[in-house]
Amino acid sequence: MLIIPAIDLKDGQCVRLKQGEMDSATVFSANPAEMAQKWLASGARRLHLVDLNGAFAGKPVNEKAIKAITDELGDEIPVQLGGGIRDLDTIARYLDDGITYVIIGSAAVKNPGFLHDACNAFPGHIIVGLDAKDGKVAVEGWSKVTKHDVIDLARRFEDYGVESVVYTDIGRDGMLSGVNIEATVRLAQALSIPVIASGGVTNLDDVRKLCAVAQEGIMGAITGRAIYEGTLDFTAAQLLADELCGVKGP
Repeated sequence: MLIIPAIDLKDGQCVRLKQGEMDSATVFSANPAEMAQKWLASGARRLHLVDLNGAFAGKPVNEKAIKAITDELGDEIPVQLGGGIRDLDTIARYLDDGITYVIIGSAAVKNPGFLHDACNAFPGHIIVGLDAKDGKVAVEGWSKVTKHDVIDLARRFEDYGVESVVYTDIGRDGMLSGVNIEATVRLAQALSIPVIASGGVTNLDDVRKLCAVAQEGIMGAITGRAIYEGTLDFTAAQLLADELCGVKGP
């Protein structure tokens, strides 16, 4: 079980949002590359980046900050990135710049053919990001909830060849309200590819709850606000996950 620190990028800074609202951003660092190095030194074995401006604009916006992070980390740990990725050229550029996994979210729902092409062009490097509220997938920075059932859509994308699924409960993200364990387990049980939980990881109790169901196919958990505001000690969380789950390495 990987505990994965999130660096959300807005206007070149490291921020966190509440439930995806751009006007609720809290700035935690003006130097995202320095923050990335901090998490590496704290024991992170994977990093999660989001280009928030890109997610809303539908195109990359924070590439300079992203490149600074990958330059800082080198090939120390895998880095996954989502936000504003809408074409194969963007994916190729990010992979060339040192990103390991590209996360396709809204574009996968609105244009499944693009996701299919991406999986074929970059096998092993494509993660699909599914954000859901009450079991239905949300798109466009969570501003629109669709009629798509998250499990049905995830199964379809699994057939395309995605490497894993990042699942976010948008009712919990950034709210420090705990993980939606039940919904995450239901999704993981329905798939043969790994699920990465996101949204609501608040304290060590959440880590314990996730480790208790890790065997269902949950390989990791992304955490953001909790590690920035101090309700979760990142190093302690990863050590606890290692102890309880016995999962080592990226």
